[in-house]
Amino acid sequence: MKPSRRTGSCARLPSARASSFHRLLAALALWAGGMSLALAAVHPVRGFLPDLKFSLQGAGGATITQQAFEGKVVLMFFGYASCPDICPTTMAQLALVTEALGSKADQVRILFVSVDPHRDTPDILQAYVDQFDPHAIGLTGNEKAIAALARRYRVAYQIQRPDPEHPEASYEVAHSRGIYAFDQQGKAVWLAADGESQEDLLAALKPLLR
Repeated sequence: MKPSRRTGSCARLPSARASSFHRLLAALALWAGGMSLALAAVHPVRGFLPDLKFSLQGAGGATITQQAFEGKVVLMFFGYASCPDICPTTMAQLALVTEALGSKADQVRILFVSVDPHRDTPDILQAYVDQFDPHAIGLTGNEKAIAALARRYRVAYQIQRPDPEHPEASYEVAHSRGIYAFDQQGKAVWLAADGESQEDLLAALKPLLR
């Protein structure tokens, strides 16, 4: 399973805007690195993070809420389809984890929430996640909806605004990293680093299954 990688260079911005954005990239890199160190293992978050709750857009423009996943264990993380490294690696890792569950894999759903709604239409996003897992769901929405969900789960991200004079130019996206697990009642149960081993993710996931 080897998806195509769509990489892009930064849009050309005035120096002040470019400098500010790259300072943010550096800050998020430090934040993500610190989180990865803190999350050397899967960490329980029951009672510390809110229940699964959202209203976003899926394939075909359908409105999807947390109610669609009642009775399922949900593995959710934030990224974008043009991500050159972290996102496809995490999707591949989660796909291997669910595959290893065998007949119990149907009890789990992977939700990939895009922080780049300008490029990631619902159908583009679903085509992207389908390359990894046939049961994965790609979700997007308008800027306000994505920002609200990111705040709910303490996800940091920033989109480098395209140059108005070159709206088709590529641009960069920075985001923090982590895999959120919710039980079959929608309760947040653990948070793992995106680089967590398949063995540790399986060990944390299996007790949540019937």
